[in-house]
Amino acid sequence: MDEDLIYEILSVVEEIPEGCVATYGQIAKLIGRDKNARLVGKVLSSAQYYGDYPCHRVVNHAGRLAPGWAEQGGLLENEGVQLKDDGRVDLKQYQWEC
Repeated sequence: MDEDLIYEILSVVEEIPEGCVATYGQIAKLIGRDKNARLVGKVLSSAQYYGDYPCHRVVNHAGRLAPGWAEQGGLLENEGVQLKDDGRVDLKQYQWEC
Protein backbone atom coordinates (compact mmCIF):
# COMPACT_ATOMS: atom_id res chain seq x y z
CA MET A 1 0.00 0.00 0.00
CA ASP A 2 1.21 3.51 -0.83
CA GLU A 3 2.61 5.24 2.27
CA ASP A 4 1.50 8.65 0.99
CA LEU A 5 -2.09 7.39 0.94
CA ILE A 6 -1.71 5.91 4.42
CA TYR A 7 -0.46 9.20 5.84
CA GLU A 8 -3.18 11.11 3.98
CA ILE A 9 -5.82 8.99 5.72
CA LEU A 10 -4.10 9.26 9.08
CA SER A 11 -3.77 13.03 8.78
CA VAL A 12 -7.55 13.29 8.41
CA VAL A 13 -8.07 11.01 11.42
CA GLU A 14 -5.72 13.23 13.40
CA GLU A 15 -8.04 16.20 12.73
CA ILE A 16 -11.15 14.60 14.28
CA PRO A 17 -11.83 16.64 17.42
CA GLU A 18 -12.06 15.04 20.83
CA GLY A 19 -15.67 14.16 21.61
CA CYS A 20 -16.56 13.64 17.94
CA VAL A 21 -16.50 10.69 15.56
CA ALA A 22 -16.16 10.30 11.82
CA THR A 23 -17.17 7.40 9.62
CA TYR A 24 -14.90 5.38 7.36
CA GLY A 25 -16.87 6.67 4.38
CA GLN A 26 -16.59 10.26 5.55
CA ILE A 27 -12.80 9.96 5.70
CA ALA A 28 -12.71 8.31 2.28
CA LYS A 29 -14.74 11.18 0.86
CA LEU A 30 -12.46 13.78 2.45
CA ILE A 31 -9.44 12.30 0.66
CA GLY A 32 -11.27 12.15 -2.66
CA ARG A 33 -11.90 8.39 -2.65
CA ASP A 34 -15.64 8.24 -2.07
CA LYS A 35 -15.92 4.49 -2.65
CA ASN A 36 -12.99 3.43 -0.48
CA ALA A 37 -14.38 3.21 3.06
CA ARG A 38 -12.99 -0.32 3.40
CA LEU A 39 -9.55 0.93 2.43
CA VAL A 40 -9.77 3.45 5.27
CA GLY A 41 -10.66 0.63 7.66
CA LYS A 42 -7.73 -1.43 6.46
CA VAL A 43 -5.32 1.45 6.98
CA LEU A 44 -6.68 2.14 10.46
CA SER A 45 -6.32 -1.50 11.45
CA SER A 46 -2.54 -1.11 11.11
CA ALA A 47 -2.23 2.54 12.16
CA GLN A 48 -0.19 1.67 15.25
CA TYR A 49 2.78 1.02 12.95
CA TYR A 50 2.75 4.65 11.80
CA GLY A 51 2.35 6.55 15.05
CA ASP A 52 -0.26 7.47 17.62
CA TYR A 53 -3.55 8.46 15.98
CA PRO A 54 -7.06 8.74 17.48
CA CYS A 55 -8.45 5.86 15.43
CA HIS A 56 -11.00 5.17 18.18
CA ARG A 57 -12.90 8.19 16.83
CA VAL A 58 -13.78 6.35 13.60
CA VAL A 59 -16.96 4.23 13.38
CA ASN A 60 -18.98 2.70 10.58
CA HIS A 61 -21.89 4.38 8.77
CA ALA A 62 -24.37 3.16 11.40
CA GLY A 63 -22.26 4.30 14.36
CA ARG A 64 -21.04 0.79 15.17
CA LEU A 65 -17.65 0.38 16.79
CA ALA A 66 -14.83 -1.66 15.27
CA PRO A 67 -15.35 -5.39 15.83
CA GLY A 68 -12.83 -6.98 18.15
CA TRP A 69 -11.68 -3.70 19.72
CA ALA A 70 -13.18 -3.78 23.21
CA GLU A 71 -11.37 -0.62 24.35
CA GLN A 72 -12.86 1.66 21.67
CA GLY A 73 -16.10 2.33 23.54
CA GLY A 74 -14.28 3.26 26.73
CA LEU A 75 -11.94 5.61 24.88
CA LEU A 76 -14.92 7.38 23.32
CA GLU A 77 -16.78 7.57 26.61
CA ASN A 78 -13.69 9.13 28.25
CA GLU A 79 -14.01 11.92 25.66
CA GLY A 80 -17.70 12.49 26.43
CA VAL A 81 -19.22 10.40 23.61
CA GLN A 82 -22.09 8.45 25.10
CA LEU A 83 -23.00 5.17 23.49
CA LYS A 84 -26.59 4.13 22.87
CA ASP A 85 -28.03 1.10 24.65
CA ASP A 86 -27.07 -1.04 21.64
CA GLY A 87 -23.43 0.12 21.84
CA ARG A 88 -23.56 2.41 18.82
CA VAL A 89 -22.65 6.10 18.59
CA ASP A 90 -25.45 8.56 17.84
CA LEU A 91 -24.07 10.10 14.66
CA LYS A 92 -26.64 12.91 14.70
CA GLN A 93 -25.16 14.07 17.98
CA TYR A 94 -21.46 13.21 17.73
CA GLN A 95 -20.47 13.11 14.04
CA TRP A 96 -17.69 15.50 13.11
CA GLU A 97 -18.91 18.29 10.89
CA CYS A 98 -15.86 19.04 8.80
